[in-house]
Amino acid sequence: MKTTILVLACVLAAACTNPRRSEPVAGPFVPSTPELKRGEALFDRHCNKCHVGGEVALGPALNDKPFPKFLMHTQVRVGMGAMPAFKEDEISETDVRLILDYLKALKHHRYGD
Repeated sequence: MKTTILVLACVLAAACTNPRRSEPVAGPFVPSTPELKRGEALFDRHCNKCHVGGEVALGPALNDKPFPKFLMHTQVRVGMGAMPAFKEDEISETDVRLILDYLKALKHHRYGD
C-alpha cells in the first residue's frame, strides 16, 4: 500500500512539472517585419538581461502580463522596485514603442492574446 502511494505521488509530481516551461509550443518567434526585428534587437540590448526572452529571470515575466502599452511605457520611464528608469537619452520614444510592439507580437505568438 505504501509503495503504491509513493509511486502514485512520484507519477503525479512528474506530471505537474513542465520541462518546456519557457519554450513556446508554437515554436520560436521570428519577427515578420523590420520594425519587429528592430524591437527584438532593442529588447535584447536593454531588457533581455533581466527579462530573458520575456520570461522570468532577474526580473518578472513580461509575456504573460495583461498590462496595456501605456502602463508598460510608464514602467520603462519611471521604473519601480528593482527596475531602473530609462530616460529618453538612453532609450528613445521610438525605441520604447518598438520594444513594446515586439513584446506584444511575442506575447501573441506564445499565448494567442
